[in-house]
Amino acid sequence: MPDLQLQNILVKPGTKEILKLEQLTLMESQIYAIVGPSGSGKSTFLKVINLLMKPVQGKMNFFGQELSLPHLSGSGRLLVQREMAFVAQKPVMFQTTVFENVAMGLRYRGIDRLTIRKRVNEALEQVGLLGSAGQAAHTLSGGEAQRVALARALVLKPKLLLLDEPTSNLDPKNVSIFEQVTRNIHQTFQTTILIVTHHLHQARRLASHCLFIHEGKLVEMADTDSFFQTPKTEDLKAFLSGQMVY
Repeated sequence: MPDLQLQNILVKPGTKEILKLEQLTLMESQIYAIVGPSGSGKSTFLKVINLLMKPVQGKMNFFGQELSLPHLSGSGRLLVQREMAFVAQKPVMFQTTVFENVAMGLRYRGIDRLTIRKRVNEALEQVGLLGSAGQAAHTLSGGEAQRVALARALVLKPKLLLLDEPTSNLDPKNVSIFEQVTRNIHQTFQTTILIVTHHLHQARRLASHCLFIHEGKLVEMADTDSFFQTPKTEDLKAFLSGQMVY
């Protein structure tokens, strides 16, 4: 069954349309990779879904909740946002321990201390950093910090996990670790995951389906094998062959 449906989405700050999606349906428990040239609207797409950016028009059906995005209120927006988690390209670490960074969202939600400890330890174990729980977060390497950001998302048990170029600044070893953790999360919790990536090999390794966004529009979407082996549009063919600069 579908997790997410978008209809008639238009993001237009000023006179320029930066995202225009007529119709999109994403199914539950899948990993979707979003690829396309720089500036094509991929990150905007994630921000609209995460309700961080308000379109001038559009509707979203989020796990059965029908939302009019331009008219969504502050309290209504927060309730939906709490069902998702967002991991950015450059994670911000709070000036405290690794444990407290991961626990922060649960504390704001009023979760009791014993539950927080259990869930934080489980999340840190998932990302391979349980032994670093007491370490100051600002002393982590880039790869470790990104895994803490992933644990901070995981601990909230989101229905939808949004990853915005999460490995673009990591070395190959940490990219491999991050990808394996992402696979484990998906297999263990059947979480629906959307990942924006510039790495086509990463899209092939991780995703069950891929979306190609170009000039603010969804040009093509298919299962990963079909997407790479039999692209239907000339734009996607050009992008996959390296003819389209990005």
